[in-house]
Amino acid sequence: MGMLSLPGFLSCGKKKDFSLSNEKDDHASDSDENLERGNWSNKGDYLLSMVGYAVGLGNVWRFPYLTYQNGGGAFLIPYTLMLALAGLPLFFMECSLGQFASLGPISVWRILPLFQGVGITMVIISTFVAIYYNVIIAYALYYLFASFQKVLPWSDCFSWADEFCSKTRLVSDCNATLDGKIIHANYSFITSNNLTCMNGTMNYKPVQFPSEQYWNKVALQRSSGLDETGNIVWYLALCLLLSWMIVGAALFKGIKSSGKVVYFTALFPYVILLILLVRGATLEGALNGIEYYIGKQSNITKLMEAEVWKDAATQIFYSLSVAWGGLVALSSYNKFHNNCYSDAILVCVTNCATSVFAGFAIFSVLGHMAFVSERPVSEVVDSGFDLAFVAYPEALSKLPVSPLWSFLFFFMLLLLGLDSQFATIETLTTTIQDIYPEVMKKLRIPVTLGVCILLFLLGLTCVTQAGIYWVNLIDHFCAGWGILIAAVLEIIGIIYIYGGNRFIEDIEMMIGKKSCFFWLWWRTCWFFITPVLLMAILIWSLVTFSPPTYGSVLYPAWGTAVGWCMIIFCVIWIPIVAILKIVKAEGNLCQRIVSCCRPAANWGPYLECHRGERYSHVVDPKKEKEHEIPTVSGFVY
Repeated sequence: MGMLSLPGFLSCGKKKDFSLSNEKDDHASDSDENLERGNWSNKGDYLLSMVGYAVGLGNVWRFPYLTYQNGGGAFLIPYTLMLALAGLPLFFMECSLGQFASLGPISVWRILPLFQGVGITMVIISTFVAIYYNVIIAYALYYLFASFQKVLPWSDCFSWADEFCSKTRLVSDCNATLDGKIIHANYSFITSNNLTCMNGTMNYKPVQFPSEQYWNKVALQRSSGLDETGNIVWYLALCLLLSWMIVGAALFKGIKSSGKVVYFTALFPYVILLILLVRGATLEGALNGIEYYIGKQSNITKLMEAEVWKDAATQIFYSLSVAWGGLVALSSYNKFHNNCYSDAILVCVTNCATSVFAGFAIFSVLGHMAFVSERPVSEVVDSGFDLAFVAYPEALSKLPVSPLWSFLFFFMLLLLGLDSQFATIETLTTTIQDIYPEVMKKLRIPVTLGVCILLFLLGLTCVTQAGIYWVNLIDHFCAGWGILIAAVLEIIGIIYIYGGNRFIEDIEMMIGKKSCFFWLWWRTCWFFITPVLLMAILIWSLVTFSPPTYGSVLYPAWGTAVGWCMIIFCVIWIPIVAILKIVKAEGNLCQRIVSCCRPAANWGPYLECHRGERYSHVVDPKKEKEHEIPTVSGFVY
């Protein structure tokens, strides 16, 4: 090794010169390969953390609805293809990138300093998402506590309801036969004369089910729009505080503590899903619901519509949590020779299988609800908030021992949300650790708690009476284009500028030499198919953009402007950092750009013993300051 003579280099976790620092991060243990950053205690901690991060609320409240809407079982064809063509290649790339360099989503861009702003964009978007995602967890906590009652508070129209609340649909008028003639009359006339409405002629009064009014009037205390902020809903604020306390407690020792918590939070939702499925399958009407989901109602002709393929690609992209920075952060704590290839396939398949499995549990119960209320399944199916907090709770309220089923469902939502939130906050703390390693050694717990407290305070806006509008606004803008832009630049930067073949050689340093045939599929996807698909989704999203709405409520112009400002704030760092890098480089403009498109002097495996001949020249960032070794990377993270 060319740099062995310099003191202080990391060699498989052992320091050659203890004069630099003899403190070990609480994040690390003596058995870790990397004593500076720490490693996962075992493979199970990592895999369950990754599964928990990838499997989130969208698997339960978005995928089943998309499947039903886009042709039922036929939708699994484009969904599976998009997994293979876009989801898995990006997932494998990010896992490999983080594991190879043992760095978080910003510092890992030593690989291509010009694109370091992409990492900053990922972290900022993750911060925005962390703010509102914990608000959704707070909603689940509120409903969880509300389930501890003998009678569910949304099971009937109680004192909080208005005149439009009704457990059943109310007929307003219809056609009937009177003295041999067909007449059209209001329903009171029909019943008073002992007449019967003709099939297909009934018109219904506009009513709202108890669960819908409870969600809007009680849980949210929803105002008329974004203009009317109202007061902080105190019980939602307390639930938000509790959710952040849970997150802080799980992460107080970083991956060493969260890696143990996920054994429960990642696995128990599957137990609950199985219980809900078994219970749902025994209900009348369940089969009809499942047929709408993935059975006889499947429509293969839907595959001729471009919208179906776009929905499949979008769902895969967001479901796997690629380009958020979390995959890089979690993988950075792996041991260098961990088989990230098999891990990526296992987690991706588990994520998609969970989505399909959850659909059966959801639609079996919704089928029973349709049967009881004598409505077609299509009228009771919904997605997002309306599925999780209106339609499904309404269906559960009709079951015997309904508080038990309600508790299980919202406990499952709570666990699904917490898993994803753990990884998101770990992404932020990993970023801080990479930039300020000495601070995190001494102050990991205060820094983690500080992050949680700050995000809690920022999230209070989302638990006002207009809070749901803010949640929807952030989700509409930040969790959309910003991530797509980051993903497109990520794959272009790594494959086309750093070099796809060079990146494959890096991966082979970790998992061993593979045949050309092995890499054929990955090269095809990374070089051609995946970038084209991502660009297509991005362009489609821009072309079909529509202003944000929540239900029938339109957002004011200033609200849409705030949304644009948020997304601009997220992505503006990409050109800003690129310009700063070029300015700080030496030479003429062309030379500066070229130098910034080369890996930084300190790019390579974190530990010296893993660098081999290819990275024997790598400069330890600590030694750069000591020996004043020049670097073209601009910022040294």
